[in-house]
Amino acid sequence: MKERSVGQRVITAEAAAAAVKAAVVRAETLGIRVNAAVTDSSGVLAAFLRMPGAFLHSVEIAIDKAYTAASFGFATSRWVDVLAGDETLRSGLPLRPRLVIIGGGLPIREGGELIGGIGVSGGSAEQDEECARAGLAALGLE
Repeated sequence: MKERSVGQRVITAEAAAAAVKAAVVRAETLGIRVNAAVTDSSGVLAAFLRMPGAFLHSVEIAIDKAYTAASFGFATSRWVDVLAGDETLRSGLPLRPRLVIIGGGLPIREGGELIGGIGVSGGSAEQDEECARAGLAALGLE
């Protein structure tokens, strides 16, 4: 009989919690207030931390950065290059709900397999990505 389903690896609750905690710790060292989110490989929220004083609009932005990174499998900072060469994409794709095209979202891969996404919002795009990378580092991932 032909199989009708496939297995899918996803980040554990413990790993998701450790990643957002590490992102917040890095934000503290940078002197910024952020929101940090991790989604599973399907883009469903798995963990979230909001630092007191972090921008309220950044709550959804952090979640959507993680969602975008998980759904496309690459860093949200890459969207500038992806969109630069294609007028059709540039005019339509950024209008999609939940698609974030600024830095701070990274895919989470284990052994080359996508298991989730991490998104940070509240600092500059570069600071947000640095915090997200700290989340990956806490898991022993890049």
